[in-house]
Amino acid sequence: MDFIVFIHGNVNYPITIDPTVWIFDERKIDLRTWTGEADRKKEEEEAYKRSVSRQWDKELTKGVEAPKRPETNEVRSKKEQLIHGTFAIPFQSFLSNSEPEPAASEVIVETADGGEFPVSLQEAYAFVAGFSDNGEPLKETGPIHIYYGDGSNKENPITHVTGFRVN
Repeated sequence: MDFIVFIHGNVNYPITIDPTVWIFDERKIDLRTWTGEADRKKEEEEAYKRSVSRQWDKELTKGVEAPKRPETNEVRSKKEQLIHGTFAIPFQSFLSNSEPEPAASEVIVETADGGEFPVSLQEAYAFVAGFSDNGEPLKETGPIHIYYGDGSNKENPITHVTGFRVN
């Protein structure tokens, strides 16, 4: 199976994507806990605020300390998570980098069996692209799965996705 996905059509820059390298991307999200893009963005913002607030409080009370090396168990835990995780990545940056023409209004998700799923351009910006299941690439049903940003098709994503045609 070819693990390459294309963004083409009414775009300034056609893009070729290799989802097998996304495992190293810091933007990846855990599909087991994902409930939709709106919730994820809200949670990320709250986590960032808590982190900054904790650091601010710590520096006010204790001063600045040199960063500590992560313990072996922490590194092993992250490695285990990568090996056994089910991950996806937000699709917005890929679509934005292709720079759809101003006249573009829809994206057609193309599948290996010739299926086509038209959605509005705005809906496509909210896509989440699944690329891993239990630490393995999506060999049988991939190369990627597409989940709508609201999470409505989490149990039944668009599978066998090979490309995106912008019209």
